[in-house]
Formats: sequence, structure tokens, C-alpha cells
Amino acid sequence: MTQNAAEQRQVLVPLTTPEEVDDFLQEYPLAAVFKAGTCHKTMQGFGVVESFLQRHELPVGFIRVVEWRPASNHVAERTGIVHHSPQFILFKDGEPQFEVNNWDITPEALAPVFERLVPRRDEAGTVATEDNVEPYRRLMRAYLDGQLSDWAFQDQYVTLFRDDASLRSQREFELLSRLFGDPDAYHGGLHQLGAPQARGDLRARVQALLAELG
Repeated sequence: MTQNAAEQRQVLVPLTTPEEVDDFLQEYPLAAVFKAGTCHKTMQGFGVVESFLQRHELPVGFIRVVEWRPASNHVAERTGIVHHSPQFILFKDGEPQFEVNNWDITPEALAPVFERLVPRRDEAGTVATEDNVEPYRRLMRAYLDGQLSDWAFQDQYVTLFRDDASLRSQREFELLSRLFGDPDAYHGGLHQLGAPQARGDLRARVQALLAELG
């Protein structure tokens, strides 16, 4: 890897303890903390953040709030900001400058903050997200092999997607949501999804998605 490529790689640091939170914020005068929850809201929220990290130079520490609860609580105590997940907090010299939570983590919310406070990269950077989509691949292959009916596949896929709290890129989130959309649109139960074929030939759409995921 060339030196320039290494310089463009995104700093993404797991913060598992209160001490690691403090060390991270001391090391980087301008940085952000992203709290990762336990459902696809985290995937969607981080996907939005990731799209800005490609163009802006900003170290990000992430906290898995279930596994690393003391670190999450420490951020709330240190800042006085009520905990949410997902949650994005921008820090300068260790002090919070901006925070946004849950479904409010949108391009519209982040754009003015990044433009005003975060320096742009000379070239597009890369973010090492958790890009393991193998559980989705296995499920799609099982469906294409005839092991699952349309209805069983839809139910299992949407449940898997709803529970996915991976730190994924915006591209992956958009690809994975292509089959059945946002699972939070079906608060009344998965039956409100409608017929699996309602969005067009399901088998063809699964084959196309599997090909794009590689």
C-alpha cells in the first residue's frame, strides 16, 4: 500500500472502556463517537456517517452499547448528553460540539456540521466497515435452491435485517434494503409486508442482489 493510500484510510477505533474513551478524545483534538445499538437503525445511521467519512478527515470511535456499557455510560456522564443508540457526537478538544440520534442521523443533519467543522480530504478515503454479508448470502442461496418458500424467505430476511446492528457502508445498507424496504415500516407485524412478489419477481430480484453483493 502506498503512503498516500495509508493516509486516506479512515481511523475507526473500538472504545470498550471509559479509559479508552478518554484516551481517544485526548489523542484526537477533533473526533467523533458513534454509539452502536442492537438493530438496523445502527446500520443505517453508520451508513450515513460513513458516506461523509469518505470525504472528510475525522477519527471516529465506536461503542457497542450492550457489550461496552461502561464506555457508553462514561460518554453520557462526561458530556451530559442523554444516551441514545445509534448516536453520533462530534467533539473538539474533548468537548461535545454536536449530537444527533436514531433516525435523525441523516445527510441533511450532518452536511452543514461536516462542512463547517470537519476538514475535507484531499482524496476520497476508505472506511473499514463490518462488511460480512454472508448470513444474507446463505439465506438467499437457500431460497434460490428451493429450501424456503417465498413467505418463509421474506419473514427470515426481514427479521435478519431488522436485527442487524453491523457498522455497514451506505452502499451495503441500500443494497440489503432493496428487497423488502425498511422493516420499521411494518410495526404492526410482518404480515403487513404484503405478498413477497408484490415488488416484482422475487427470484429475479434475489438473484440480482446476490450478484451485486458478490
